[in-house]
Amino acid sequence: MPAFTLSRRRALLLVGVVLVAVFGAARLFVPTATPTVSVQTPVPAPVAGAAPRRTTGSRLVVDVAGAVRRPGVYRLPNGARVADAVARAGGATKRADPALLNLAAPLADGEQVLMPSRAATGAAAAGSAGSVTSPPAPVDLNTATVEQLDGLPGVGPVTAEKIVAYRKAHGPFASLAALDAIPGIGPARISQLKGLVVQR
Repeated sequence: MPAFTLSRRRALLLVGVVLVAVFGAARLFVPTATPTVSVQTPVPAPVAGAAPRRTTGSRLVVDVAGAVRRPGVYRLPNGARVADAVARAGGATKRADPALLNLAAPLADGEQVLMPSRAATGAAAAGSAGSVTSPPAPVDLNTATVEQLDGLPGVGPVTAEKIVAYRKAHGPFASLAALDAIPGIGPARISQLKGLVVQR
């Protein structure tokens, strides 16, 4: 009887050890689920009173007039300066007085850039001093040289050469409107030359 009891205890003990070993092995091979934590990055709120950024690639539209070679309306990139607008218009003519224009000033959309001429500024200075001066003599289209025509507003060296070549091929100009036959000269440019040229 005692021998049977001892064997039964050993069997129970052996079963218990096996169960513990199986349970421990099962815990080692079964992965433990890890909770997922969602992290959201906060979006910064707009600062009150902050100026909106300029859109990349947006353009400015400015009107360049006065003593420049090609007056007209031009599109320029944001951040452009007065000097950029003058350059797009072909640069200043020989009659221009760039010292009276702030070439470093930033441009605004819809702005007009007016390049003053020495004749206009000289007349204004003479008027402020109380002296009387006569306006500059007009240029004769039928006798003017390329250099003289180049000094007119809106007329560059290329256009001046076209005027002289047309005059040699077709004879003297009968009127200012006859300039419309020259490529590159249209009604707007002809209107700028009124009072500055004559036909003798």
